[in-house]
Amino acid sequence: MGLNKKISLLFFFAIIVPVSISAQRMSSLINGDWLYIQGDVKDGAKINLDCSSWQRIGLPHTMSLPYFEAKQFYMGYGWYRHNLTLLKKDINKHITLDFDGVFQDAEVYVNDIFCGRHVGGYTGFSIDISKAAKTGNNIIAIRVNNNWRPDVAPRAGEHTFSGGIYRDVRFVITDNTYLDWYGIWITTPSLESTEGKRSNVNVKIRVVNSSNEIADLSLAQIVLDRNNKIVAKVVCKKRLYPNQVWNSDETTEAINSPSLWSPDSPNLYTIKTVLYNKGRVIDSKINKFGFRWFKFTADKGFFLNGKHLYLRGANVHQDQAGWGDAATDSAAYRDVLMIKNCGMNFIRGSHYPHSPAFVQSCDKLGILLWSEAPYWSTYGDNKDGWWTASGYPITASDTAAFERSCIQQLREMIQRHRNSPSVIAWSMCNEPFFSESKTLRNVKRLLAKMVRASHVFDPNRPAGIGGCQRPTDQNRLDLIGDIAGYNGDGATIAEFQNPGVASIVTEYGSTMDVRPGKYSAGWGDLERDNGWKGKPWRSGQAIWCAFDHGTQVNGDFGRMGFIDYQRLPKRRYYWYCHEYRNIVPPAERKQGIPAAILVTASKTKNIKADGTEDAQLIVSVVDKDKLPISNSPKVTLTIKSGPGQFPTGRSICFSPDDDIYIRDGQCAITIRSYYSGNTVVEASSDGLSSSKVLLSFCNGPIYKKDVTPLYTEHPYHRFIKQDSDELKMFGKNSPIFASSMENEHTSSMATDNDIKSYWAPLPNDKKPWIMLDTERCIKVENVNIKLASESEVKYYKVETSLDGEEWKVFDGKPLTARFIKISCENGIKISEFTVLGQ
Repeated sequence: MGLNKKISLLFFFAIIVPVSISAQRMSSLINGDWLYIQGDVKDGAKINLDCSSWQRIGLPHTMSLPYFEAKQFYMGYGWYRHNLTLLKKDINKHITLDFDGVFQDAEVYVNDIFCGRHVGGYTGFSIDISKAAKTGNNIIAIRVNNNWRPDVAPRAGEHTFSGGIYRDVRFVITDNTYLDWYGIWITTPSLESTEGKRSNVNVKIRVVNSSNEIADLSLAQIVLDRNNKIVAKVVCKKRLYPNQVWNSDETTEAINSPSLWSPDSPNLYTIKTVLYNKGRVIDSKINKFGFRWFKFTADKGFFLNGKHLYLRGANVHQDQAGWGDAATDSAAYRDVLMIKNCGMNFIRGSHYPHSPAFVQSCDKLGILLWSEAPYWSTYGDNKDGWWTASGYPITASDTAAFERSCIQQLREMIQRHRNSPSVIAWSMCNEPFFSESKTLRNVKRLLAKMVRASHVFDPNRPAGIGGCQRPTDQNRLDLIGDIAGYNGDGATIAEFQNPGVASIVTEYGSTMDVRPGKYSAGWGDLERDNGWKGKPWRSGQAIWCAFDHGTQVNGDFGRMGFIDYQRLPKRRYYWYCHEYRNIVPPAERKQGIPAAILVTASKTKNIKADGTEDAQLIVSVVDKDKLPISNSPKVTLTIKSGPGQFPTGRSICFSPDDDIYIRDGQCAITIRSYYSGNTVVEASSDGLSSSKVLLSFCNGPIYKKDVTPLYTEHPYHRFIKQDSDELKMFGKNSPIFASSMENEHTSSMATDNDIKSYWAPLPNDKKPWIMLDTERCIKVENVNIKLASESEVKYYKVETSLDGEEWKVFDGKPLTARFIKISCENGIKISEFTVLGQ
């Protein structure tokens, strides 16, 4: 649009007064100085409530703190309280509390006045507290619960679902006419058509007038390149009446030869959005975006900026040692950096929307992201009441609300992350086929509904169906979206080879081990599928998984990462560093004579004391020559002076074969602070020389010894919940592999609950076998095999394994295993193959 002289002057004014621009919107973190109590409290929002018995904590926080990969976790209520001081000038403005994530039901009170509620554990939200706020001290009280609900997604998943305010919280003050929360949407509409030579920038903005006055508004968009040089601008005007909304939609002039965003060159641009009322700046926001275009194709894979790119990546869960899901923003950055550093270019955000800090880290570092909605299923008893329920409701009265929950969280995910150039797909789900079989038609209908909604919320990105490798009958799920994501054996199932829709292996590998582990790729199912070379029609593949994580499943099921829970690499990580980046792996540690303990930090200076940053401390056992060795004695980290805390408090102890472990001569943990000051941490072990590290925290209240109140100590106690002794049957929907199979008698026919169908190996297969993956570490009680009537032989051997490499013959006595394999003679045909265990 053309700019007249008046608007040009207005635009110029917007540029030369950045200080006054930023001063109009006040946004402050309030992660420090909270009180917390586990359980439900009568009148928990009451202003004069006695909170002397409550814990003093900081955010991010989880109700299961401290958490160390335990199978079980606290489920119930918790209350949080915080004192917020407001000045007289702040009152009668628009005041909100902005949350990056609370799991999963948050009721927000200010001064004992209910202000709002949000249900959904992985998406952010904003609560208007304007009418409840007052001059002076304000009591914020938040009632949180992580109770399983039949009408809220997710209903099921093998991860843990610890509750709490586990991401950042801010309070924001603006004029009563303001730029709405995540109400700015940036696109580059002409980039692809010009093959990256030039593009306009389109900016859609939602402006709200919540005042009782008419606002004569001007809206300026200022586009700056990576060198902070202005490259485009646009200004528009609008008279907005009281309690009205303005949905602005403006496009800048074309920008020539923009620097494109890619994993090799993650170039980010900036848009400054400035809102004026009668010529006075009343609000502003800054957003990052990138110029890039991409497409998934069914026959040639993935293309970025017109060039073919094979996606090589990993699945990522957010939780970390001690802090559980309550990881800091800098911890999220280190996670993404570790994926980048091993030569990968892709992350699947399994299986829920990740934090803004995580997605922004992908933007900055150049990692492509598959962002997933939290519609999630897992193998379980499909009984309501716990996280092993059917992924889709089995009770009709729950279905409408559940579907609304899925759409709501999908919309909130897209709204929050839609400006990030790293995001290349919105995923609807993970493994929805694990839902109760009678609901599968509804599952298919819901997924189609979500795909349509995704296209409305963001027409520029494709909708993926994550973990869609089953079922393959009339309810086939992989063809519903724009991209099919096949997990596990889905990569090798005949029906899903060159499926006619864009596809990706969303999970491969699933190798269980503990650090140091084996120096190998851990291809798993892809060992038989051309490994890392992939297929010409496939877009890419993501290993399961990057990091060990918490899980409700028995045994070492959560230890499938190529990096452990403490964020220390296993040998498998170094295999990828060598294969993808030609980095020589470090030598394996050997037993030696320990002489000393060394401690190092990921960062030592200017660590923000506001809950957004921490430092990872790595402890190593060395010999007299300072060479690392694999001996793993007990080690203690202690804060000797200054501010700071570990998830357990002022000290933490690591022991071999303990939940808080030291392995292969190494252990690690993060430390954070909510006060500024210098901190000395000592690492010690009986009989060995100790080591100290000096950390400097900033941007917080000054710490004063013996004056500043300390945060509550949290000694570790594993949460115990009584398990059911009920046996579970594994077979249908479990991954099933075979040495070979006839086209009309595939391996999955041995677990389809159909007595008429069967698996048959190829006639030339002299040593046939079929293997079932329970995807759990279970206590195997019974293995049931029913031979087809056409079977020519009656003899077979049953073996079990935890890792798929070392096998034991199953003699009918209960034992712990994950894989069950039937080795047989040529000519065998198996109709049904099931396993009973718990």
